[in-house]
Amino acid sequence: MYLPQPHTLGDSTTPSSDINSPATIFLITTSSGQIRPPVTIQPVISEKVVIDRRRLSGLLERERETYRSRNPRSHAAYAAARHLFGRVPMTWMNKSAGGFPLYLSKARGAHVEDIDGHDLIDFCLGDTGAMAGHSPAATVEAVQRRFAELGGATAMMPSEDAAWVGTELARRFGLPYWSFALTATDANRWAIRLARAVTGRPKILVNNYCYHGSVDESLIMIGPDGERMARSGNVGPPSDVLLTSRVAEYNDLEGLERELAHGDVAAVLMEPALTNIGIVLPEDGYLVGVRDLTRQYGTLLINDETHTISAGAGGCTRAWGLHPDMLTIGKAIAGGIPTAAYGLSDELAQRVSSHPDLDLIDVGGIGGTLAGNALSVAATRATLEHVLTDEAFAAMIALADRLADGIQAATEGHQLPWSLS
Repeated sequence: MYLPQPHTLGDSTTPSSDINSPATIFLITTSSGQIRPPVTIQPVISEKVVIDRRRLSGLLERERETYRSRNPRSHAAYAAARHLFGRVPMTWMNKSAGGFPLYLSKARGAHVEDIDGHDLIDFCLGDTGAMAGHSPAATVEAVQRRFAELGGATAMMPSEDAAWVGTELARRFGLPYWSFALTATDANRWAIRLARAVTGRPKILVNNYCYHGSVDESLIMIGPDGERMARSGNVGPPSDVLLTSRVAEYNDLEGLERELAHGDVAAVLMEPALTNIGIVLPEDGYLVGVRDLTRQYGTLLINDETHTISAGAGGCTRAWGLHPDMLTIGKAIAGGIPTAAYGLSDELAQRVSSHPDLDLIDVGGIGGTLAGNALSVAATRATLEHVLTDEAFAAMIALADRLADGIQAATEGHQLPWSLS
């Protein structure tokens, strides 16, 4: 698999060689679980391209001024938010190319409106949290009924909705036992704790440049010389990540086996397809090889489907016939209401239940006061039952294929060395 490597801009005399590199465009037809044949484009550009940084800086400043003039209310709201750390709810919002973020007024479906009155088509959808669109009607109705009509958003009591959701997740993903969290990060953390408990092993293995939320064990990377190191942004780590984690490149079974052969890996935590550096799809036989190697070395396999549920109602796990020991998911399954879940295979659930040293009743390392609350599971039930359905995914995938086909035709027509997934 070829993916063009990211590069930074050099000085005004630095040639960019990437523009002449061939590219393979990867597309996935998730309704059938099949990866389309790659299309390799050979660029016709024959001369080195020199980047004029002065001109680029001037263009950037011109666009920023246009952005400021078009969004005065967002600019003022940003300036007034001095009591928020970094002036925003989450500091990554400061990465806006315009110098400040747009401020939300309202959203519905695939549209958001900022406080300056601009109606925008939303291709981000809350980084998949609103995968089915903003405020789907069925989810809104369920939330209103639970909160306003029935009451009891969180009463530390189970609800019938929770049992329904567990049954539905089991049907979709093939894992029979489920529990809840509020974020996929927490679902991953608790899955990791269970993996360490039943295996007695200290380390977790992840893929290079993975994304699993703010899970400490995932903040490891392979450096330029092959050395293992903490990723940038690993703020205040509780321990050296090299003591808790191992890392292997995605699609590299030999590298994975070298790491597993140490015998200290409790679980491999991975996305079926990497989603943090574009989309990196599995090569033929890779995911089967991962499952075979984890079984060979007594290591559990955790599939994080938080993003890859875009492949269908049962994520890549169902579309590609995968068999993890645990599965984690969050964001989209409640239509934007905070929730997450993690599922266990029958075999693993028996190992956990029969472990002599695990107290799963009075437990401090797993669970939380608001996990599985009545409001969250009501939203999850409505979203799974009426919004993220098999029929809805079929329609969404058809539209995605149409969009991808159009972009592919455009890139081929201009012979651009771009990758499309």
